[in-house]
Amino acid sequence: MRDWADAVVSLLLAPTCAACHQPLRHPTRGCVCEVCWDAVPLPLVPQCSRCGDAWTAPHTLSDDRADNGAARIATPRRSAVVAACHHCLTVPTSIERARAIGPYAGSLREILHALKYDGRRSLAEPLARRMRLAGGDLLEAADAVVPVPLHPRRRRERGFNQASDLARHLGLPVVQALARHKSTPSQTTLHATERHDNMRAAFGATARLKGLRGTAVVLVDDVRTTGATLDGCALVLKEGGVRAVFALTAARVESSRLR
Repeated sequence: MRDWADAVVSLLLAPTCAACHQPLRHPTRGCVCEVCWDAVPLPLVPQCSRCGDAWTAPHTLSDDRADNGAARIATPRRSAVVAACHHCLTVPTSIERARAIGPYAGSLREILHALKYDGRRSLAEPLARRMRLAGGDLLEAADAVVPVPLHPRRRRERGFNQASDLARHLGLPVVQALARHKSTPSQTTLHATERHDNMRAAFGATARLKGLRGTAVVLVDDVRTTGATLDGCALVLKEGGVRAVFALTAARVESSRLR
């Protein structure tokens, strides 16, 4: 019956893939074709235990001290040895660990564009399924997920918050603990340092943050670039009493591309 329905829909509507824009062979199974989903990369190994990036020259840290004067890396499950990339050893952050499905490129980038800019909200569930695989260790160690908020004006323009859509499918309670009260310029053309300056004081707490005191939470967003947005949110959460903040995104721009 599904094959028959696919044939009828293809004949009458000629739908195309939301990512590659080629005709869909099985339109009843979603707005992205199997080829594009299969092109989404598996997590690369080895990975930095903190940010999840692949590396070429890992740095190994003991659990009690860090080389080059870097602070000890907190992890959901403490181990004797932790490995971190150069970026995590040199750039301070309030986030204990971060994970993503893969790099913000190719098919994954096009799928995220379809979700975020074309309003293909049905893509949130299959993306979140892959996020659960990439960040299972973070979700197991957390009590709730907190989506990164949009400014109310942008939320009205877009009609939805993609971070909230992703968060709803991650299997933990979703707590809207943050509000964005500063409408910042677009981050896309800014240098890493400018992005962090752009995010200062952009976020505040909602009344729901009180219920998260003493807990561990996972921040959820679509893309991590420099980490400025996530770090700004993490600061607010920790000031509100959250014990540990992890970050899980659908994609990441690897740190080697930010220099």
